[in-house]
Amino acid sequence: MADVEGGKADLIVRNGRILDPAAGLDFIGDVAVRGSRVVQTGQKLDLSAKTEFDATGCLVTAGLIDCHIHGYQYSTPLGINIDEACLSRGVTTVVDAGSSGASTFLGLKKFIADRSHTRLLAFLHIASHGLAAAGCSGGASGGESESLHVVDIDDCVRCIEENRDVLVGVKVRLSKEVTNKGQHEAEVFRRALEASSRAQVPLMTHHSSSSIPVQRSNSEDLGCPGSLRPGDIYTHTYHGFPSSIIDPSSQAVWSDVWEARRRGVLFDVGHGQGSFSWPVAELAAKEGFWPDIISTDLHTGNFKGPAYDLPTVMTKFLAIGMPLEDVVRATTCTPAKAIGRAHDIGSLAIGHVADITALKLEDCDVALEDCHGQQRRVKRNLYPVSVWRAGKQFHTIKSFPWHSALKETPNQ
Repeated sequence: MADVEGGKADLIVRNGRILDPAAGLDFIGDVAVRGSRVVQTGQKLDLSAKTEFDATGCLVTAGLIDCHIHGYQYSTPLGINIDEACLSRGVTTVVDAGSSGASTFLGLKKFIADRSHTRLLAFLHIASHGLAAAGCSGGASGGESESLHVVDIDDCVRCIEENRDVLVGVKVRLSKEVTNKGQHEAEVFRRALEASSRAQVPLMTHHSSSSIPVQRSNSEDLGCPGSLRPGDIYTHTYHGFPSSIIDPSSQAVWSDVWEARRRGVLFDVGHGQGSFSWPVAELAAKEGFWPDIISTDLHTGNFKGPAYDLPTVMTKFLAIGMPLEDVVRATTCTPAKAIGRAHDIGSLAIGHVADITALKLEDCDVALEDCHGQQRRVKRNLYPVSVWRAGKQFHTIKSFPWHSALKETPNQ
């Protein structure tokens, strides 16, 4: 708590449940904002403000962070409008996961990051053109790493060094489908590891249907997540395809996956259009293998379902037993720390940017699908009531498409 000069603020969000794992806050109270910064938190703050918002019955968190989306709208097949699909759903910061590479990044910065109300940061794809080609994201066969000529370590590192205001890491997709039937996959992985190491940023790996094993027979072999380092991010953690984190014979999480977690590798949901399986998530939950980061992998193929938005993906993890505080942690302070921005976002601590999300947690009885059409009934639902980006309030969408589509589903 800090004294506010003159007892006045520009905004006070009052009477909400302030839940901020980074600052150790969990109480019913108020958040005061002056300009674009948080200036005070506490119970029944004796302040006046130009604007007050009554958050009674709401969960008030730092602005939600979606650490894996695709926002290069119109320039890539996957790109969404991040203000419409993210900020309006309570998400104040998004991290584009490799839509651009070194040769296409400046367009992402000029036309998306610089023109959006949502804060956009990005992982730079190790392939120089990113996900601009049709074959890497649907339609044609092949992918972005079919040729090693476009996987240039020097260009990747140079681009990151020149654009650290936006670029926070390196992205690689490890799949036989995008690496010339797997022939180049190991070399692409090595180059991505080297580029992120040289640039001193984390590597985010997509790993499915891959020739790189999850469980290594030898600790010196190349593996994923076995070759990842502390701070690197393993995304699409709960997909149901080959290269799953679940050993199909034991139905348990592979030991190399547990070892990677102990080593400091971060595990991200990256729900996507095909990367979330209820059975895989449920098997992992039995062992307490919760995600460090909850993200959507939101893009044109899934924002109308099955991912929808970040509060919906958060709802799914609440449904399988992840504690609410951990769900909030995985969408605020953990992703902020992972991308090197914990000093400014991901918390309601005094001096942080006043990115604030007010959510309602309501009882419900609806069915939500995974990426394979399997449904589970959820009994509690998170949805946004209001959102502020740097102290400025933006419109939120309170009724999601899946509400009207699925609320009539009969009890099973």
